Amino acid sequence: MAQLLGGAMLDINPILLIATLAVFLTLIVTLNSWLYNPLFAFMNKRDDDIKKDLQKVGSNDDEINSINAKAEKIVMDAKLEVATLREKVIADAKELADSKIEARRAELASEYLEFEKSLNEQKMKLEEDLKSQVPVFKEALNAKFSQI
Repeated sequence: MAQLLGGAMLDINPILLIATLAVFLTLIVTLNSWLYNPLFAFMNKRDDDIKKDLQKVGSNDDEINSINAKAEKIVMDAKLEVATLREKVIADAKELADSKIEARRAELASEYLEFEKSLNEQKMKLEEDLKSQVPVFKEALNAKFSQI
């Protein structure tokens, strides 16, 4: 059967085996120091950087939330101030309108009193004129009756 396989058996050369093992171990040590350790160090640094960035983002979220809360408080205070100012302006406008209405009422009342006084004076003058004209009317009436 040995001849069927090619004639010779596989011989294991111990020196070659040791040399191969030494080259393999040297390759492992070289790859470990030149490739794997720097690669693992880079990956660990990257993981640490990602963790730091996530923490910064978390703290930024806290800052953003606090800034948003401050902004909402400022907006609410501004709305309250606007409502207060609006009420004050409306009250001032109503007060001004009421004072103008009262002034106009007083003015109209004064004008009405002057009108009544003037009307009474004209009425008295008219009555006096009519009284002074009564003798003339009587004469005219007597003249008309005498013609009839």
